[in-house]
Amino acid sequence: MKKIGVLTGGGDCPGLNAVIRAIVKSASVKYSYEVVGIEEGFDGLVLPDKTRTLTPLNIRGILPIGGTILGTTNRSNPFKYKITKDGKSEVRDVSQEVIKKIQSLGLDALIVIGGDGSLNIACELFKMGCPVVGVPKTIDNDILATDVTFGFNTAVQTATDALDRLHTTAESHNRVMVVEVMGRYVGWIALETGIGGGADVILIPEIPFDIEKVCKKITDRKNSGSRSSIVVVSEGAMPMGGDVSVLYNAETGGSAERLGGIGNKVGANIKCPGMEVRVTVLGHLQRGGSPCAFDRILSTQFGVSVVDLIARKRLGEMVCLRGQRIESVPLSEVAKGQKKIPTEEGLVKTAESIGISFGR
Repeated sequence: MKKIGVLTGGGDCPGLNAVIRAIVKSASVKYSYEVVGIEEGFDGLVLPDKTRTLTPLNIRGILPIGGTILGTTNRSNPFKYKITKDGKSEVRDVSQEVIKKIQSLGLDALIVIGGDGSLNIACELFKMGCPVVGVPKTIDNDILATDVTFGFNTAVQTATDALDRLHTTAESHNRVMVVEVMGRYVGWIALETGIGGGADVILIPEIPFDIEKVCKKITDRKNSGSRSSIVVVSEGAMPMGGDVSVLYNAETGGSAERLGGIGNKVGANIKCPGMEVRVTVLGHLQRGGSPCAFDRILSTQFGVSVVDLIARKRLGEMVCLRGQRIESVPLSEVAKGQKKIPTEEGLVKTAESIGISFGR
């Protein structure tokens, strides 16, 4: 019997439990493999007593549940691991300890479910001889090697539902509603939410915006008889000649920089006589809750396919969606960059064709 481990790294998102469920059920039903759950991301391979056996019986009922039953963290990079000793913090490379822990657990393979950060760590471990395979996960949809990641569609639906509600209150009060959504350095959530939720302005990282053009769009709408306007802002959006808005800088051995605040900055600079401006930051609402049907199905496909990779000894690879097919690519593909929105075709042109402004 083979024994495989699974961990979830980075931020949580809807569909993680669906992947875990598919891995456990497929490993048991199809291959008679044993599955070990590793808790709190890569911390579970550094700290003691952070593992547990997963069986079809003890993962029952988790398909519709958001988050991850294993817990996760975005602060446990084994190559830059923060340790507190004698009241002082220091950063160490504990990657060899991680590999020894994998060996001591008797794992034939380790499945890493995560975004670009976690998958890049997995790639580096594979280079050191660790038997790793990956599953792409992020609500941001920014992983280059896959058409879409699970969690993204649920986040878009959550944000779209919020826009539906904001339309009515904005209309009642002659207001401009600025809605800040997640996405980090790509604007996929903002773009699809804006189109699906009937926004008038969408601001994304891929297109630096001119606030004067944003104001003109809103003013023109008011002059034509519209009682309200909706502006969707990606957290990584930036004005022409400006920078992204950062709440917290990156920590050495810790999490990446935390973006945010651009919604309030945009709101403060929108000037339209006779209209008030209100700002809503959706934040972690987009990460939580039950996954939509699409994300449950994609998660299940990814979970089954990653176990198949292990059975076929295709280590060092990541499952991905290409068109209608589940395929795989080397983990090194993740490091080639982020999947940016094409700005002169596709959904951007669709949005502009129906009058949505990108502030350009």
